[in-house]
Amino acid sequence: MAKAAAGRAPRASVWLEGKAPRGGRGGGQPSGLDRARITEVTVRLLDAEGLAKFSMRRLAAELNVTAMSVYWYVDTKDDLLELALDAAFGELRLPDPDADEDWRDQLRALATEYRALLVRHPWLSPLAGTYLNIGPNALAFSRVVQRVIRKTGLPAHRLTSGISAVLQFVYGYGTIEGHFLARVAETGMTPDDYFQQAMSSVSERPETAEVIQESKDIMAARGGDTVAEMLDRDFTFALDLLVAGIEAMVERG
Repeated sequence: MAKAAAGRAPRASVWLEGKAPRGGRGGGQPSGLDRARITEVTVRLLDAEGLAKFSMRRLAAELNVTAMSVYWYVDTKDDLLELALDAAFGELRLPDPDADEDWRDQLRALATEYRALLVRHPWLSPLAGTYLNIGPNALAFSRVVQRVIRKTGLPAHRLTSGISAVLQFVYGYGTIEGHFLARVAETGMTPDDYFQQAMSSVSERPETAEVIQESKDIMAARGGDTVAEMLDRDFTFALDLLVAGIEAMVERG
């Protein structure tokens, strides 16, 4: 771990800074600008241009203010990315864990929402793996996940394992899917055209053709007329496998 500069403690999270968000107009700051507005535009820029191209200067230009004006509301770029990350988590539609609903349905709903979020915001997965994820929206998501997993009947010492099995699967699946679709978008092709072109190319190369040939029967058996259908079918069945695994472990006691 890198040492903190000049004896300062490393910043753990914007949510632990112990300072109230700055707002309103003061000290010559432009009107109509606050932390919520800055976060909203940050999310929009990250969606449009990606994490690698994001900068405080680019954000300031989009807001039509100086970079120093942005720093009136956030201390660092990391703080701003944390705020954007939690804002994205706020888009999740969470089931009511106290409702009279089967945990299986609620778990599937949570997994489906999380996958869609990761695909919709490809920049989210690297940030979620970097920061503490302790913003109010991330904590609300975690709380609902914990309470739904408790309804499965898993013993207390297995609950975190159940959560990890489901969420880390969704995190991986949604991350790969999101990056795939972002790569496709850069080509200007449709996902189906891109997939067909890629499969044709690798099938013609000696070093990859053998593996592709061996997997043709698996690909055919999977079914699905479009890339979207194939991805949905794989995700749904893989999630069913996880649910069945939880059921089996509960039954084993």
